[in-house]
Amino acid sequence: MLAYHNDQTIKTNILAQLQAHYDADEIVKGHYWQNGKGCAVGCTIHGDNHANYEPLFGIPRGLARLEEEIFEHLPNSDAKQWPLRFMNAIAPGADLALVEPKFVRWVLHSIALPNAGADEAVGAAIRGTIDVLDGLIATGTVDESAAGATYSAAYAAARYAAYSAASAAYSAAYAAAAATRRAAQSAAYSAASAARAADSAALCAAYQAMADKLIELLETA
Repeated sequence: MLAYHNDQTIKTNILAQLQAHYDADEIVKGHYWQNGKGCAVGCTIHGDNHANYEPLFGIPRGLARLEEEIFEHLPNSDAKQWPLRFMNAIAPGADLALVEPKFVRWVLHSIALPNAGADEAVGAAIRGTIDVLDGLIATGTVDESAAGATYSAAYAAARYAAYSAASAAYSAAYAAAAATRRAAQSAAYSAASAARAADSAALCAAYQAMADKLIELLETA
């Protein structure tokens, strides 16, 4: 699957659509598509089915879920620009298959692991997930045995360790075990929660950092 089905016209048209929604102040949080207004996904597909990104734009549905997750947690001024920024970063013909696992790996290494606290079980679960993702990025396939072991370790950490950091490990390991089917959304949410530490400013900063990293990965795919 190639982004925009290798057709610049598809990209040009969706950017024009999103710009019109932006100019009319129709990009809003809280619902997909209603009365001509909607979120990042809603204003892109005029609906709520993330899977439609694939036939319409050649963009994996997991990235659509991630686009939505980041949109809902950015400051309003940044959120309104986010759909345009997201779609503009993607080049027609790009192969986006590895953007999700690369993003999840970065989230775990740069946000979740530094905020994992002193509990070694949590840190080990996160590091194990990073190893699984490294294998996926290098080979294009998931080591199911390693992913299963990582999932089990993260499950135990989630039960017995501090909730916020363990949540990051658990969600990310689950995502790796499922071949990152919904990795981006779950890892973004959980890792940002781990970074929050009861500080809304830290949560906002985490999502802004994730937005910037996602754009970087999309641009270089």
